[in-house]
Amino acid sequence: MTKDNDGLHLPAGSTADGPYTTVITPDSARWGFSGLRVAELAPGEPLTLTTGDSEYLVLPLSGSCTVTVDGTTFLLAGRDGVFDAVTDFAYVPRDAEAVIRSERGGRFALPSARCERRLSPRYGPAEGVPAELRGAGNCSRQVNNYCLPHTFDADQLLVCEVLTPGGNWSSYPPHKHDEAREGESELEEIYYFEVADGPAGPGFGYQRVYGTAERPLDVLAEVRTGDAVLIPHGWHGPSVAAPGYDLYYLNVMAGPGQDRAWLICDDPAHGWVRATWEDQETDPRLPFGTGATPKAPQKNAKDV
Repeated sequence: MTKDNDGLHLPAGSTADGPYTTVITPDSARWGFSGLRVAELAPGEPLTLTTGDSEYLVLPLSGSCTVTVDGTTFLLAGRDGVFDAVTDFAYVPRDAEAVIRSERGGRFALPSARCERRLSPRYGPAEGVPAELRGAGNCSRQVNNYCLPHTFDADQLLVCEVLTPGGNWSSYPPHKHDEAREGESELEEIYYFEVADGPAGPGFGYQRVYGTAERPLDVLAEVRTGDAVLIPHGWHGPSVAAPGYDLYYLNVMAGPGQDRAWLICDDPAHGWVRATWEDQETDPRLPFGTGATPKAPQKNAKDV
């Protein structure tokens, strides 16, 4: 459920438009920069993406595709599903027209950010995506860092995905990034969710977002595959994977800063939890799938 802030939890299909099952724009989110589209393509069906004032990634959730932009075609091998492997991806600049086509069909996330610079189209190989194991015990999760300042060049866009085994907590301790100050950057964020099925049907999880005294916000959402949660400001976390159901979410971030930094601060009421991880092991169910090999666990790194 949501409390006091309707419109921040977007159930699956609630923003659908044409081939897109999810459409979030800066205007629809009532902010300045971050956006996301999720396209479901039938076999052989082309999708023309006009980027306008935003840069995009084409990131397969399931299936493979070609992306043709500025006279160059990138072949994305993709993956069977989000829990199966890290994927390759393509970067599409602003002021461009791209044609996406999938021979066998599939689902493709198109995270975006309004930006000023027009960079060149590029291919991001799966083997170049840094994967990390974060936290420990029942706060263990895997983070695949597609488009961050230290992994892939963009003007404003920041993109990663987090995979959490059933019963674990991610985005914990709760953190925020809504002020431009020492140790923190100002970023709008979208969480897009997928949840693994169980033997009796679809799974679920939970997402918490809450504000400060100066900027109140109060969201508690039960999330299922295809849902999204908007985070304009405030503390966010935990993201909870219900027991028996692995949880995936795609993070899309952008903001007004010129240095494209992702700096967060923990809620001081709960940051102490990080210290308890030192004596705990990483969940043995990690890593998920195949592809990039995660680095050694980063138990106390300030990340999702």
